[in-house]
Amino acid sequence: MALLKIHTFPDPILKQVAKPVTTFDSNLQLLSENMLETMYESKGVGLAATQVAVLKRLLVMDVYSGDEDATKLDPKVLINPEIQEKSEGTVLTEEGCLSVVEFTAEVRRAQKVKVRYQDIDGIFHTEELEDLAAICLQHEIDHLNGILFIDHLPVLRQKLVKKKLTKLAKKSA
Repeated sequence: MALLKIHTFPDPILKQVAKPVTTFDSNLQLLSENMLETMYESKGVGLAATQVAVLKRLLVMDVYSGDEDATKLDPKVLINPEIQEKSEGTVLTEEGCLSVVEFTAEVRRAQKVKVRYQDIDGIFHTEELEDLAAICLQHEIDHLNGILFIDHLPVLRQKLVKKKLTKLAKKSA
């Protein structure tokens, strides 16, 4: 397995919309394994393929990533995920992102979601997720649609944050 490069704001790849996965093969298996390894190494709980410059509707997540008890790890690979239902109840949580370094912000998301996706073999599943798992899923699906969590901020704050993050990126380049 190999660590992948996580692209960061303002890289234009992050604004691209991922295409559906149609081929379920060993290359897809390897990509998902590399994405999981990259996510764990980066101390993230989710990673979308667009963040590693692969425009496929694939995401990995594990809400137990970073837990000291490795037996709790619960890696998930979701291919072509689609949210079928969102609960009326929402939560306001502090979000960060491996592609938006050194910045967090409060984002409102559905507390529960029902998702339909395919597994690594192309088999369809439907699952209900709540709390951190639901928030993570919504965040990662946003990535697949070219949306960053900072795009959910009020317009004025969004402009200020993007300007600041662009300056930081230029300094570190």
